[in-house]
Amino acid sequence: MKKEKHKKKNKNMKKHIDKSCLYGNNIITLIKHFIKHKIKQYEKEETIMLQQVMTNPGEIIFREVPVPEVKENQVLVKIMNIGVCGSDIHVYHGKHPFTKYPVTQGHEVSGEITELGKNVTEFHVGQKVTIEPQVYCGHCYPCRHGKYNLCEELKVMGFQTTGTASEYFAVDASKVTPIPEDMSYEEGAMIEPLAVAVHGVKQMGDVAGMNIAVLGAGPIGNLVAQAAKGMGAAKVMITDISDLRLAKAKECGIDMCVNTLNKDFGEAMIEAFGPDKADVIYDCAGNNITMGQAIKYARKGSTIVLVAVFAGMAEVDLAVANDHELDIKSTMMYRHDDYIDGIRLVNEGKVHLKPLISKTFAFKDYLKAYKYIDDNRETTMKVIINVSEK
Repeated sequence: MKKEKHKKKNKNMKKHIDKSCLYGNNIITLIKHFIKHKIKQYEKEETIMLQQVMTNPGEIIFREVPVPEVKENQVLVKIMNIGVCGSDIHVYHGKHPFTKYPVTQGHEVSGEITELGKNVTEFHVGQKVTIEPQVYCGHCYPCRHGKYNLCEELKVMGFQTTGTASEYFAVDASKVTPIPEDMSYEEGAMIEPLAVAVHGVKQMGDVAGMNIAVLGAGPIGNLVAQAAKGMGAAKVMITDISDLRLAKAKECGIDMCVNTLNKDFGEAMIEAFGPDKADVIYDCAGNNITMGQAIKYARKGSTIVLVAVFAGMAEVDLAVANDHELDIKSTMMYRHDDYIDGIRLVNEGKVHLKPLISKTFAFKDYLKAYKYIDDNRETTMKVIINVSEK
């Protein structure tokens, strides 16, 4: 009897042990499956990224694409911030003459280097950078003479070739410019439009000691005025018909801010600079009214620099320009030294970028950003897309 009870007890104990082992094995199996799933998920996250695509005017999708492989002379940049500019808005409305769809946008950009090609030695992983978005041939006359911004085959990222609106972007190291560690990524994304302004100011040469008038107080006009002042101009006057934009210019340290709805441009110039008027006028509005004002009121023998892009054919009085022997110049984008000078001006506290930031949107809210700009055109300066925020 005792023996039978003992056998029964052993049998029950064996069943209990078997159940415990089975339960334990199940837990181990579950843990293994969980770890395997997480590894696959991590590997997918490491090799797949989100990319913005404007499929048609006013239509944006996001697709999963492989993270680009880095070639030997390239770096991989984790994109942090992207600025939206006037040309992007033209693409959004289907009014950019040199952009086809679908297109991935993004040319005002900041980010962090995450990988180096084997031949790249001048940068390091973790370094803050901005990207110069010009793609040029290197063989035409302008390229051979250092004016690659005027390349006969020029393409710009985000317009004629793939832009940076992705979580990661592989780019030639030669197109990468470091930004200071204490510069925010939002400011870093604004170095590109600042380089436009710096290059525009330089069309007059050395502006130190000059009196300068800027027509148009939008983002580029504001930055032209700030850059001119930072580069040594004696006095800078800026005009617009928006009190908000003029208030921003004042906040950024511009000497005279004039609303030409309330005051005649010619009178404002004499009030600001005396009878000798301005040494140079920068047209950053780009319309028949502002260019007409510049030609009519410019001091004889002085210079006008057209910075803005005209939307259509200009109708201006070239007879007066001829009679007054006005030197009318133009400007196109920038070169590397303009980036360097722009960064230096920010570093020295001579150019202020943060006051120009109107609003920031998450990456997947790209379309909302455009709608916000359309709905708030008169009160918006610069909108930033935060790619790291989904």
